[in-house]
Amino acid sequence: MMKRIAILWLAVAAAVSAQTGAPAQSTPAAPGGKPKADVIFIHGNIYTGVVDPAASLGSGKRSEALALAGDRILAVGARDEVMKFKGPETKIVDLDGHFVMPGFNDAHMHLASAGLEKMNVDLVGVKTLDEFRDRILAKVEKAEPGEWIIGEGWDETLWPVKALPSRWDVDEVSGGHPVYLERVDGHIGVANTRALQLASITVATRDPDGGKIDRDESGTPTGILREKAQAAVNAVIPKPTHEKRRQAIELALAELASHGITSAQDFSQWEDFQIYEEIEHDGKLSTRISEWLPFDDSIEELNRKRDSHPASDNMLHTGMLKGFMDGSLGSKTAALLDPYSDDPKNSGIPQYDAAKLNAMTKERVLAGYQIGFHAIGDKGVQMALDAYAEAEKAAKDAKVKAVDGGSDYRLRIEHAQVTTPQDILRFKELKVIASMQPSHLLTDMNWAESRLGPKRAEHSYAWAEFLRRGVTLAFGTDYPVEPVSPFRGIYAALTRMSEDGRKSYYPVQKINSEQAIAAYTTGSAFAEFAEKQKGKLEPGMLADFVVLDQDITAAPPPKILQTKVLRTVVGGKTVYEAK
Repeated sequence: MMKRIAILWLAVAAAVSAQTGAPAQSTPAAPGGKPKADVIFIHGNIYTGVVDPAASLGSGKRSEALALAGDRILAVGARDEVMKFKGPETKIVDLDGHFVMPGFNDAHMHLASAGLEKMNVDLVGVKTLDEFRDRILAKVEKAEPGEWIIGEGWDETLWPVKALPSRWDVDEVSGGHPVYLERVDGHIGVANTRALQLASITVATRDPDGGKIDRDESGTPTGILREKAQAAVNAVIPKPTHEKRRQAIELALAELASHGITSAQDFSQWEDFQIYEEIEHDGKLSTRISEWLPFDDSIEELNRKRDSHPASDNMLHTGMLKGFMDGSLGSKTAALLDPYSDDPKNSGIPQYDAAKLNAMTKERVLAGYQIGFHAIGDKGVQMALDAYAEAEKAAKDAKVKAVDGGSDYRLRIEHAQVTTPQDILRFKELKVIASMQPSHLLTDMNWAESRLGPKRAEHSYAWAEFLRRGVTLAFGTDYPVEPVSPFRGIYAALTRMSEDGRKSYYPVQKINSEQAIAAYTTGSAFAEFAEKQKGKLEPGMLADFVVLDQDITAAPPPKILQTKVLRTVVGGKTVYEAK
């Protein structure tokens, strides 16, 4: 048994080295050539993530001990077998029977924005317009004269009167400061009068392509800016200083570690990526980051950014290109094939002309890039699939290899909230990954059916339907749009019920715990070409795992919401430990 484990470790380590171009981590060996562990974890309920698809629920492979050498897993198995890797300097950690699983890989988030939110006006969860205004006023009273007041997270659907706030609502508490406050989904925002003046948005200002300025009956802007109309205000808001960016990022990284997130697939700004590099250089990067680049950047700019950091760096590298097909359901800017059921004159705001989109997609796939398109409405999804079909054909005809040197380009659709059965089949045919955030449903179920009507709603947030068709699911949170906790997402995937258990949303689309965990681990690893590195606890894989206070494969779903992370380990190092 021990010989088999040792040989397997060496073989997988060699394979990882060949795949990444990086040397395999050296491992101390005793006389006779058997490697010795740096750390051995014992007495655990270790869920390895290795699941027999034909077996019954809960039958995923379990072990009781785990040995680490460097940043890799050396051995997993029975305590007596794993303890044979103990050396004179090996540290032993008793897990006291707690549940261990592969670290969560959040397949979609905005790390720097999450950190900055902690330093701006936090409007998440405000229940009334008065509370919204009170939080703005509290920030205004502490601000320097003329300082911009920035905030995020409001959601008018939670308010008794579900009306959007206006510039005049904000003016009354802004004290002469320019104010800009993004909605929770980031696809619309409200600016006060001073902010509109600085952005030169007036009665005469035209709506930009892909955006809309809301107006009252006289044509006066109300302060609500949708999609690309936000750009004018964002252009005049002073950029955060380097110091503020780093402080924000460090706050967000600590938050990730405390929730068991060991890998993040992130879309922040290039300045933020450079700060990630600084933090890595300082030895303080506690989460593996695959940083997305903007789809709209030129090929020359994309190549410059991609080439600036080694792709073989397992802690930090650039990843796919992120583009936007549409907006969000909450702000009614998601592009739909038919109008909104509760807004018959509105079908959302597509962000691209189809011909331009298809040409840009083909060019970037031929240049060797993976792409992920934000698409929430069924029209947005259809636009993305059409572009992918054309690009994949061109790449195969030209014999262009994918990122990993294979022929699977692993093109992705982010969110994919509203789909048709026909387009779900196209996901499978084109091998497109559905990168979804189940916790969105906990917010959206209060109004999604009214936006879509029952026919479309039946195929919305369709996790089970995707899996039945053989489509790869990758789960994330869209943090800070939703809280970063993966347990909230797992609860949503298992129940499709509100957190208070009172409301259900098309339960036919529920999935089971092992499917949900796989989407947060092996599925998200596959979505970033990292399935040979992480997502399972096997010899040779990166030593990324979490220790929880309960077995989430066996706990009643409501109790999953109460799960606590006891320890988070990244590359063999504990980056978080509960007090």
